[in-house]
Amino acid sequence: MSVCAARLGCVLALLMLAGCWHRPATRPHEPAATGSAAPPSAPPSGRYAQERDSTPSEIPDVNKIPEPVPKDEPHSQYGNKSPYSVLGETYRVLPSCKDYVERGIASWYGNKFHGYTTSNFEKYDMYAYSAASKTLPLPCYVRVTNLETGHSAVVRVNDRGPFVANRIIDLSYVAAIKVGVWPKGTAMVEVRGIDPAHPQASAERAPGGAVSSRSGAGATPQKTPKPALYLQLGAFADAANAERAADRVRAARLGEVHVVEAQVNGRALRRVRLGPLRDVDEADRLTPKLRALGLGEPRVAVDD
Repeated sequence: MSVCAARLGCVLALLMLAGCWHRPATRPHEPAATGSAAPPSAPPSGRYAQERDSTPSEIPDVNKIPEPVPKDEPHSQYGNKSPYSVLGETYRVLPSCKDYVERGIASWYGNKFHGYTTSNFEKYDMYAYSAASKTLPLPCYVRVTNLETGHSAVVRVNDRGPFVANRIIDLSYVAAIKVGVWPKGTAMVEVRGIDPAHPQASAERAPGGAVSSRSGAGATPQKTPKPALYLQLGAFADAANAERAADRVRAARLGEVHVVEAQVNGRALRRVRLGPLRDVDEADRLTPKLRALGLGEPRVAVDD
């Protein structure tokens, strides 16, 4: 899992997000171990029994654990405050996950948070297909597809996070196994919102490969070429501004820089991107260097 600083600030901010100071809220992110639980080197200073995250000693057979069936649910009383701020960043919760499609990097969380309260005041169950998102309404259902392997799972979003750079969704332990985020720790994924009235639409994929609408035993995911990973510095309507930003990145000699033209809602934009990058680790390493250039917060972009 990915690194997150300022544990106390995150906890306080999420307590405010839940709108109830006298009850515990969701967890912040911290470095994760991928092995079985081990005694912490020092007594934990927060609300968790473990200092670092971990996995159970036995890996469950995820094909025997049913994925959730999407259904209409009212938005939770807690966890849907919008806008809200965590660690200096402000987020806005979407009114619905219908038509939501985003590509980026997924991470996971497990043993450390098992049984603790999520942002909508349910209990986190690492053996259930669930997830955390910074912007999707709670609860809602999405299909998460590994863009390299085609493996996918339907998950119920009931938590906020991950509040770190370059991550768009945090999967429960079993969901991470099913999709292929665990044991590697991260994966490039597509997250597609599910309309409970038309759940089969979640089987659709953008150009570049198809995926079965089934992800349980007997499913036949189609492996696709490895998607290209970039860090995007911005999207500019003015060509001169795009070139100035690109030149600043080129001067830093961090890698290959591209200015890519795109049409967004009828507007011509020029996206300034660094890459393609080798892997998620390189994206994480370059992010603070790009941030230091004063061009704003870089974000991950994944293309076929």
